[in-house]
Amino acid sequence: MKSGRVSFIGRPNAGKSTLLNHLVGAKLAIVSDKPQTTRTRILGVRNYPDAQVVFLDTPGIHRPLHRMNVRMVDTAVETIHEVDVLGLVVDVAEPPGRGDRFLLDLVKDAKAPLFLILNKIDLIKKPKLLPMIDRYGKEGRFAEIIPVSASKGDNLDRLERAIIDRLPEGRPVYPDDYLTDQPQRFFAAEIVREKLLQFTHAEIPFSSAVVIDRFEEPSGSKPVLRLYCTIVVDRESQKPIVVGRGGEMIKRIGTAAREELERFFSTRVFLDLHVRVKAHWREDDRVLHDIGMAGRGTPDD
Repeated sequence: MKSGRVSFIGRPNAGKSTLLNHLVGAKLAIVSDKPQTTRTRILGVRNYPDAQVVFLDTPGIHRPLHRMNVRMVDTAVETIHEVDVLGLVVDVAEPPGRGDRFLLDLVKDAKAPLFLILNKIDLIKKPKLLPMIDRYGKEGRFAEIIPVSASKGDNLDRLERAIIDRLPEGRPVYPDDYLTDQPQRFFAAEIVREKLLQFTHAEIPFSSAVVIDRFEEPSGSKPVLRLYCTIVVDRESQKPIVVGRGGEMIKRIGTAAREELERFFSTRVFLDLHVRVKAHWREDDRVLHDIGMAGRGTPDD
């Protein structure tokens, strides 16, 4: 048997969350077309006949402007030296920039085998891919260079086999039925936030968060999961955007979220949403703690 941890790091929107979901076989990380969707480390366990692999999805590495973003980047960077295989995920449909150079410098001292995962190959023509592979190959630091399409599932079997080949021998760390270390409240908040990201634009996705105020487990002959959530925004002008005219937008978000929650939890769901303005919440330790982003100096210490 082999057993080990694999971290996916990269720039925002490189497709790390889609990759995690496909490899684990369950939707653990929400996905949107907005950058910086993933805000914390998400662990997913996959058992193979000859291995147990612990996959880690991480926030996109970017230039942080708030305390929240600093913690996001720190979370990703910390995994570099904590895993048995490190996967640098690159969006091949985006032109390379300074962010890519920064990432290459960041991982150069990693002790784990370094994989370059060229994602979204379904969005470009093959003649463009070959020079890219050759250019990265000349870097001489990659144990593997593997082109994939996480959304289509293309070449993921090759990626899985290459990862397992590089893992150390060892017994499984988690039971066979273990999937993730995130609590149910985390997934409930993330599903609501996913719908918020889907239906809003401009600054709302970046300056909003979802806090679970009450999480009441289903009980009785007609079980219903009752969720009371607050959508936190940064400015007064953002609240009417989230609420919408006559409450239309928040109803739209709530309906879509409730349907997804019922599929995820396999039970009926009552969902109550409110919007609260909290200026500079991305700098507020209490709010960051409430959304699962505790760091040094927060109530978890």
